[in-house]
Amino acid sequence: MTTTRTRFTAPQRLLHWLMAVCILSMLFIGVGMVSTVTTKYLTLVQIHKPLGIAILVLALIRLTLRLIYGSPALPADLPEPLKLAAISSQYIFYILMIAMPLIGWAMLSAAAYPVVLFGGVHLPPILPVSASLHTLLWRAHHYLAFAFFAVILAHVAGILFHKLVRNDGIFETMAPVLTHDHPESK
Repeated sequence: MTTTRTRFTAPQRLLHWLMAVCILSMLFIGVGMVSTVTTKYLTLVQIHKPLGIAILVLALIRLTLRLIYGSPALPADLPEPLKLAAISSQYIFYILMIAMPLIGWAMLSAAAYPVVLFGGVHLPPILPVSASLHTLLWRAHHYLAFAFFAVILAHVAGILFHKLVRNDGIFETMAPVLTHDHPESK
């Protein structure tokens, strides 16, 4: 759904930037977890689990807002391959933002590890205990994290292209504040 607005709503922009910080933090915490055997591992795990659930909740709220408010239309002169890339990347982001936490939760459930949130709240397992399922889900979570990094890099490259080369207003649709060098903001 697209709208005639030139920017995403303030709540959509706030969630975008909050989730960007959370997701990047989560990915780097995940890298730290798989690359250490020190006592810091447990601290990272204790942050990783509730942050993953927070990302899941935020992603569901963000998706709901997207369905309610839509998104600004892409520039009319944007070539079709770039439109396809923009639309596809949005779907990929939503899929990863929802699937990664669910896969992590399922993986922990399959290994009988608790998902403990802040305040000692325990989430129920969503799968039965299964060593083979745990291994499969661990691999999926691991490799999808690399895919997430790649999608983020492509997203940043695309935004830089739209801002620095095309200067077509795409960056401004999600910018926390309006910049003054885009023709529509003058």
